[in-house]
Formats: sequence, C-alpha cells, structure tokens
Amino acid sequence: MPVSLINPAGLPEVPLYRHVSVATGSRLVHLAGQVAVDADGQLVGDGDFAAQVKQCYRNIATALASAGAGFDDVVKLTCYLVDWTPEKLPVFMEAIEQVAAELGIDVPKPPFTGIGVTTLAGPGLLVEIEAVAVLD
Repeated sequence: MPVSLINPAGLPEVPLYRHVSVATGSRLVHLAGQVAVDADGQLVGDGDFAAQVKQCYRNIATALASAGAGFDDVVKLTCYLVDWTPEKLPVFMEAIEQVAAELGIDVPKPPFTGIGVTTLAGPGLLVEIEAVAVLD
C-alpha cells in the first residue's frame, strides 16, 4: 500500500483523522467534490445532514473504484459543510462510521480539513467532500 497515516508525537490525537499521510505511489487521483446526489442526479437526504454525509462517501467510493482505488489509497479529504457548528461533529462522525460499515471498509482517517461555508453549488446541498488518492 502506498499510503501511511501518522499521528506524530507532539500533536493531539484526533478520532476523525491522522495529521500526516506519507504517499510513496506514483499515480495521483484527484476527485471532484462529491455531493449528496445519486446516479440520476437526484438529491439524497434533503435537509438530512447525516444522510448527505453518507451519500458523499458512497459517491467517493464509486469515484475511487473507477480509478482502481479505495479509501486505503486516500491521502487527503477536504469537506465543505454548510452552516457548520461544532455540535454537528458527533452526527458527522457517526454518519461516517455507519457508511464505512455499509461499504465494508475501515473508517477512513487520512488528513482532513473541514471548512464551514454558507452555501454550496446546488439547492439543498449541505456537504461536499473532495479527495486525493495515491496509487502505485
């Protein structure tokens, strides 16, 4: 596997992610931000933050698979969250754990940046997640 995830001494343990990823592969895979729409372009989870997080991760899994990759190959996740508040963190983490179980994967924990935004590109969207992966 070309990706090692590290929590270095001197930085706090964060349950959602690792602080550092070291990639030794030679092929980069960049995903466009994935939102909570299904294969037909229909919004999934209108008004339901957790449902939208899950759909984003399902879409990421599909996009990664198209490049011959999986969540173990992801070196960075960036998440845009509409009207983010710290009170939403437990819901966010639980949704990730549930969708990881659904997908049959370990909870992905690469370096992660969460950015609170006022709106996204389409009506009703609450979450957008982009990913970068590295393959041999």
